Amino acid sequence: MNARTPAAPAASAGRVATPGPGLSVVLVDAGGTNIGSVRYALQRLGVDAPLTADPAAIRAADKVILPGVGAAGPAMARLRALGLVDLLRGLTQPVLGVCLGMQLLCARSEEGGVDCLGVIPASVQRLQPATGLRVPHMGWNRLCALRAHPMFDGMADDARAYFVHSYAVPLGDYTLASTTHGQVFSAVVACRNFFGMQFHPERSSAVGARLLRNFLAL
Repeated sequence: MNARTPAAPAASAGRVATPGPGLSVVLVDAGGTNIGSVRYALQRLGVDAPLTADPAAIRAADKVILPGVGAAGPAMARLRALGLVDLLRGLTQPVLGVCLGMQLLCARSEEGGVDCLGVIPASVQRLQPATGLRVPHMGWNRLCALRAHPMFDGMADDARAYFVHSYAVPLGDYTLASTTHGQVFSAVVACRNFFGMQFHPERSSAVGARLLRNFLAL
């Protein structure tokens, strides 16, 4: 499928995903600066997700979210120091990486030449500046779904999300949605039980709230 003319996000006029009662969600303490805003966004959906680095709590959760703002090298160093790398790789429940967290799910990042978790078979690459376009990429971009997925239930065709990043994941079989900033790259990814959003759902208004709600309903 041509990434510039993708299929519209799957819509479901009658279905509104809702977190189940007693749903256990945790935020992995990878040292990111957006943790508080992600937690508040989840609270608005009726979910209180504690921040934790406790392996038992992460393993027992129904859903795991790996947020992050910063650089891949320090974030991976923190996960190694906490003894969480192998644990995160081996999780079987739905796991969501947000912004830097999505990049940490990949095999490797050009940012510092660091090996990451390796659950998404991709290498994170630096965005290339283009005429009239700045790096880092900061602003609202359209999400272009490449195939139908429950993550997109109820999403409008022109849904936009807020991005702040200098590195990106190229398109691949794992790409659920793309966007463009001088080049086309992955905006939403999925591989087995691992999902990622390059943008900030907690700063993406109703679109971000719907995507978080859909993830919680998986």
